[in-house]
Amino acid sequence: MRFIAKTLFGLENVLADELTSIGAVNVRPVNRAVTFDGEENFLYKANYAVRTAIAILWQIGEFNIKTSEDLYRAGLAIRWEDFFTPSQTFSVVPVVNSPIFRHTGYAGLVLKDAIADRFRNSLGRRPSVSTSDPDIVINLHVDRGRVNVSLDSSGIPLFKRGYRKESTVAPLNEVLAAGILKLSGWNPDFSLLDPMCGSGTIPIEACLMALKIPPGSFRQSYGFQRWTNYDRGKFEAVKNECNALTTESKIQIIASDISAEATTKAITNVKYAGLSDYISVETVDFRDRKSSSGEGFIIMNPPYGQRIKETDLTGLYNMIGSTLKHRFPGYTALIITSEKEALKHVGLKPSGKFILYNGALECLLVRYLLYKGSLRR
Repeated sequence: MRFIAKTLFGLENVLADELTSIGAVNVRPVNRAVTFDGEENFLYKANYAVRTAIAILWQIGEFNIKTSEDLYRAGLAIRWEDFFTPSQTFSVVPVVNSPIFRHTGYAGLVLKDAIADRFRNSLGRRPSVSTSDPDIVINLHVDRGRVNVSLDSSGIPLFKRGYRKESTVAPLNEVLAAGILKLSGWNPDFSLLDPMCGSGTIPIEACLMALKIPPGSFRQSYGFQRWTNYDRGKFEAVKNECNALTTESKIQIIASDISAEATTKAITNVKYAGLSDYISVETVDFRDRKSSSGEGFIIMNPPYGQRIKETDLTGLYNMIGSTLKHRFPGYTALIITSEKEALKHVGLKPSGKFILYNGALECLLVRYLLYKGSLRR
């Protein structure tokens, strides 16, 4: 079976490594996605266990077209009755880059008509289209004359883990947080501090990784559970297999923020995730913090001017750099921000940079190695 895992720009290789580590084959990173092969139960495993995927698609059709009629005929030939029934609702999500169609929506309408006619011809009645809460989501991708048709097996996007009960302004996407942690090089042998934690996403994702708790543990449902070929027994076996890998770990993770409102929300989320024994949440101004060990990691998502009104971004980033330099020698620090000009005022030499997207904002993830004494020495 051929699958496509969607992700955020910049995390393609991270996701490819994740999929390979759990048994995917023929893994190939593409733009904002990774293609791979696997058996039916691997579809369940990818949804339940992978941390940096937004959605897992099952490719059920791939063909070439020259006209819109070609799309209709190819869509009509797919055995849609193998996947859902006329009593269920469906929607088509089209992504089109082709001169064959005047606009993206038209290609989606052509495939909808083909699906409806297939059901009418074979079963005598057709399913209804729903744009609000469809039972079945079908992805249509047209690139010039090449067409891919896939079923969205995830339903609700996978970054909506289910543990976040409270949110601050512009919370960090859970998939992005997991990707940052994997790019950072952090592992549970090192302490981790998020001094601008907001609702606690980075510390929670780090703790789930350290304890090997599957990110799907908190979710109530997936799109594939609405398919007629859904195998509940296989999914339960996959969950049991993944849950059995959960382990204990002597980790030190601290989530702090200058805002008491933010830390109150972080405490709620940490508690709901069942991680209160592993994550300490504190209300502290970063400039007042000191290192608690000789080495560790600091990962932070400071305010962006586009997202949160910050009167003095220059002063904020200058304070971040000064605090890192004087109070955390021996640490590795990472900052994600869209404020590229303000980032210059950190005043430290980066050891690595990654381009990522937080929503529509292009961001830099910058790594700093905080040496004791001068870099030269």
